[in-house]
Amino acid sequence: MIKKQDGATIYTPDISKTAEPLVIRNGRVIDPVNNIDKVCNLAIADGKIHTIGEIIPSQFDNVRSIDAKGLWVVPGLMDMHVHLREPGREDKETIATGSQAAAAGGFTAVACMPNTTPALDEESKIRYVIQRGEACPCRIFPIGAITKGLEGEEIAPIGEMVKAGAKAVSDDGKSVAKSNVMRNALNYSKSFNIPVICHSEDMALSSKGHMNEGVVSTRLGVRGIPVIAEEIAVARDLLLAEYTGARIHIAHVSTAGSVRMIRDAKKRGVNVTAETCSHYFTLTDEDVGLYDTNKKMNPPLRTAVDREAIIAGLADGTIDCIASDHAPHVSEEKDVEFDAAAFGVIGLETSVAVVLTYLVDKGVLSPSDMVRKMSVEPNHIMGTGGGTLSPGEKADITLIDPEKQWKVNPANFFSKSHNSAFIGFELKGITCKTILEGRIVFERELR
Repeated sequence: MIKKQDGATIYTPDISKTAEPLVIRNGRVIDPVNNIDKVCNLAIADGKIHTIGEIIPSQFDNVRSIDAKGLWVVPGLMDMHVHLREPGREDKETIATGSQAAAAGGFTAVACMPNTTPALDEESKIRYVIQRGEACPCRIFPIGAITKGLEGEEIAPIGEMVKAGAKAVSDDGKSVAKSNVMRNALNYSKSFNIPVICHSEDMALSSKGHMNEGVVSTRLGVRGIPVIAEEIAVARDLLLAEYTGARIHIAHVSTAGSVRMIRDAKKRGVNVTAETCSHYFTLTDEDVGLYDTNKKMNPPLRTAVDREAIIAGLADGTIDCIASDHAPHVSEEKDVEFDAAAFGVIGLETSVAVVLTYLVDKGVLSPSDMVRKMSVEPNHIMGTGGGTLSPGEKADITLIDPEKQWKVNPANFFSKSHNSAFIGFELKGITCKTILEGRIVFERELR
């Protein structure tokens, strides 16, 4: 058990034992898959959903009960884009601490990117991650590399990695520059029905840039990264997906042009899905202020026009899901000059609140829409199951207080790193409990 000063507690699940029966009473159950959005009760037995309804079978009369009045009861959330840094950079994050941060954020599952040291580019490394995640408070799904060493030259043994448990492939952190290599990877991926997750960046255009290229970068004297660095790569990958018929997923969409191209591609029937991150629908390059390195990420914060396009893409379904791109760094990599600082911010423990504050509370997304983009769609894209509270499914559940006001203070985070873009923000909504296969793995005392 790990407890923080703000009353948040992580429990290590005892996977050797079946979970005790549990009843969640009086909560607002939101399950878009089954078109449920009502106040009712939910019973759990043997780690699975047993019953949802106003009346719970008498066999649950004397079991442990949670009063969820005023709370949302939703399928366990999934973040399909996180960086856990293990192996190689355990000073930033580990699979253990990253999974604790995930559980505290309401996530019962995460998919971790392969740009570790060494890269996750072969079967043994995929198995290592899975084994390290077995006793964690959330499910860990590794993503394998597209190319060996993320070098963009030779395709990694995708089939062996999928057999070992990889749920997708990506060279995230880099774009596969050679179109013929990307084409071959897309063709190969079809054999395994997995998505190829695209980090869309023309490195020749973005090289040595540190923030969005525009008025703000000029004023600050910082070399910029133009929107076309992303958009040219998105256009190419959409064309390759259309040509090959493969599944692609565009990661961390940040520009209006990318949203427009993905929308048009979907209308043409291209097998594409897309994600964005909390910082892209809340912040702009103006928020870099006086060189705030916690506002430095790749792709960078863009303009207000881009932000509005991202919001519109979320509203109309062009952007399928919301991920954190959780990218932890030690303070020595952030407490430096802006040009020297590392790209990336953490987000697992703020995602729910940012979505509630900036999208749900403003009427952009309904509560059901939020659950779709943070649970249903990520699980569907990755083929990991979950995303529903159907009887017989694993009891992975998140309880959310949609009204709780709180101030972001990384000192209370479970992540090893504190490089949040939302430090000091007043947010509305927070995770109260996270339940993994019927076991409470995280709970917060609400004050």
